[in-house]
Amino acid sequence: SVCFSGVCGDEFSVLRSPQSVVFRDGSWPIPGERIPDVAALSMGFSVQDDLSWPGLAVGDLFHRPRATVLVTVKGVDKLSLPGKGISYPIDNAVPFSLDSVANAIHTLFSEETPVVLQLAPSEERVYMVGKANSVFEDLSVTLRQLRNRLFQDNSILSSLPLNSLSRNNEVDLLFLSELQVLHDIASLLSRHKHLAKDHSPDLYSLELAGLEEVGKRYGEDSQQFKDASQILTDSLQKFADEMFNLYGENAVVEVVAIKAFNSPLIRKTRSILQSSQSKTENPYNLAYPYNYNYSVVFNIILWMMIALALAVIVISYNLWNMDPGYDSIIYRMTNQKIRMD
Repeated sequence: SVCFSGVCGDEFSVLRSPQSVVFRDGSWPIPGERIPDVAALSMGFSVQDDLSWPGLAVGDLFHRPRATVLVTVKGVDKLSLPGKGISYPIDNAVPFSLDSVANAIHTLFSEETPVVLQLAPSEERVYMVGKANSVFEDLSVTLRQLRNRLFQDNSILSSLPLNSLSRNNEVDLLFLSELQVLHDIASLLSRHKHLAKDHSPDLYSLELAGLEEVGKRYGEDSQQFKDASQILTDSLQKFADEMFNLYGENAVVEVVAIKAFNSPLIRKTRSILQSSQSKTENPYNLAYPYNYNYSVVFNIILWMMIALALAVIVISYNLWNMDPGYDSIIYRMTNQKIRMD
């Protein structure tokens, strides 16, 4: 496994997790297409195919995490994360999405409207549903909004050491804007802490491609890329700690570092350096697996079948214990006719 992990390169890391979710320390490779299944199983949802990966143990079935946060970092196969995290090599790094997990949350907790946020700032791809529509409506999602957000007074530029990065370079600003999104998500959630205390699970899926563009612009051996990697690592750890604490230490925070996907992306995406335009349509085209009348029809059929079954049982019992001389009108009329004759 150790030799195989050196060949794979790409890495799946668990920064924070509650005691109810047990990740075993080892070098077991995880298939790239099964990462959504790991997120689903850790939240207590079922998957279509059994997962034989030994890195995830059963854990506590009666206490599931309140949130799952998955951050995908493109352009690097490994991040120098702190030693308290657990990392696993990725086998066959193919594009994946958490749409199946989002659909499971929609189906099981549709009445409670949980927070579901899927965001890729560099591609202006955003999907928000449930309570996220009202809480994160002020979140900067387009490139123009992100650029303006960086130059505000309370942005991360005032407190973040840029080192060799520049405020006047478009690629550097793209990288910094993604870090600004991480900061704003934790900041908005801290002002709406009641969302982290409800009974419905929340889902956050973020895709960061700014580091990849920094590597393409300056080279992976450049000082800019090294500084950006260190800044990203520190920001991810800070973001993980903030989200973990906001959810009362009952959240799973995971990071996927992908150098390059083995197959092209299925979704049509834009170049990250294109002129930004607001795009609010739903690119995922998500739909419920059942319509809204499913629960109504199901309850009607269910209780009707139960009522018919109980009626058959009661009628059969009364017929079996019936006294023909007293309970049956046929025998009663027959006995009177015999007496009259």
